[in-house]
Amino acid sequence: MEKTPKREMVGLEGKVLRDTLRRLHRRGAVENIRKLILKTHPADLAWVFRTLSITEQKDIFEILAQTELIASFLSELDEPIMLELVEGLSAQFMAEIVTEMASDDAADLLEALPNESAVEIQTHMDLQDRYEVEELLKYDPSTAGGIMSPDFMYLDENLTVAEAIAKVQRRSEDKEMVFYLYITHGDGQLTGVLSLRELILHTNHRKLKNIMNTNVISVTTDTDQEAVAHIVSQYNMLAVPVVDATFRMVGIVTVDDVIDVLREEATEDFMQMAGAGRDQEILLKPLHQKILIRAPWLLASWVGGVGAMYMITSFETVLLQVVALAAFIPIIAGMGGNIATQSSTIIVRGLATGRVDPHHFLQIVLKESVVGIVLGIIFGLLLGVISFFTYSEPVRLGLVVGISVFAVMAMAAMVGSFVPLVLKRLNIDAAVATGPFITTAVDILGIGLYFLVAQKLLGL
Repeated sequence: MEKTPKREMVGLEGKVLRDTLRRLHRRGAVENIRKLILKTHPADLAWVFRTLSITEQKDIFEILAQTELIASFLSELDEPIMLELVEGLSAQFMAEIVTEMASDDAADLLEALPNESAVEIQTHMDLQDRYEVEELLKYDPSTAGGIMSPDFMYLDENLTVAEAIAKVQRRSEDKEMVFYLYITHGDGQLTGVLSLRELILHTNHRKLKNIMNTNVISVTTDTDQEAVAHIVSQYNMLAVPVVDATFRMVGIVTVDDVIDVLREEATEDFMQMAGAGRDQEILLKPLHQKILIRAPWLLASWVGGVGAMYMITSFETVLLQVVALAAFIPIIAGMGGNIATQSSTIIVRGLATGRVDPHHFLQIVLKESVVGIVLGIIFGLLLGVISFFTYSEPVRLGLVVGISVFAVMAMAAMVGSFVPLVLKRLNIDAAVATGPFITTAVDILGIGLYFLVAQKLLGL
């Protein structure tokens, strides 16, 4: 009898699960913990483990390791926690676990382990399983070859529909994504694709080469995983075939792997934009590593702040003559920094999704500059009016503030769009253009521009 898939818990249900596990752990109710584990989706268990103490993690893992969920659980678990928990397991036991995993998940697990441990585990694996995993480990983990699954359904182009259906029925159980049937010829060269639905709608005597779709979208083993994700997203595919240099099909990248890639890439971009490095597992790292990762980015902000301080000091005589100018410094810096961050975030995300073409450099910068000009006029007028009615002296203060906000926002929008595009041209990750670097640069330029405008218009 087929088992009903376990429904994933989220939100309040996940918290209830966590609290229940903790309560059972305190009571030492091993059998109750085991029963609860067997009723829970591995993804939910992995979520719960993030919030448990090290002692709770290890004790509950000892119980979980004796269940059939161990392989699925390790596939879902965050890498730092996984490495901590499997440290004491024997190579023989780990080999049994790895064998139960999908080949791509098994390769990911072995990739994360220390090299000596991974090699020892592989010596205890069956020859066929070891060969599949070793093939995947040859590729860079961030490429199509590194995330693909070698368990796909392929059929020779000379088979008839009846023969193909019989073959699918015999072999589909251990294959991934049998909705797509890949057609090959010779030594496994990819020539076409056919959906399972299309196959069963044709008459039994027809050959696959006469009904297949020859316009196959594929990627090579060294295609970057982000490019693979973009292809799957753009063409709404459930899987994309992976071929080697001879166009021989070696695997498929399925949509669930693509979702993981998109999440990882988006998280990485956001982390870098915020100046917190690029490691999405930073919350699980030791204190000294968190400090070392974030310190360089904060140093950039510190340097920018010191630069702004000297900039203000250089205009000390202007400030002493018109003290009211100091009240608008936070607004000038804030508006410039915010619109710069907006522009850079839009450009970085557009570059990541392919919606921004770096070859249209001037056109993109011009559009963002126009946005900055329009918004600068609006907020410049508003702030100018407020300053006019708030400060009676000097009379031109409202004009100074209004023009400064306009100029700073126009400049900041241009810089925010310009820098990521330049970095992209230089083959540098555009995500590093955001966060501390752009905002601090805009702060210094904005404050300098503000005082220059004040100096000229007020005749100081």
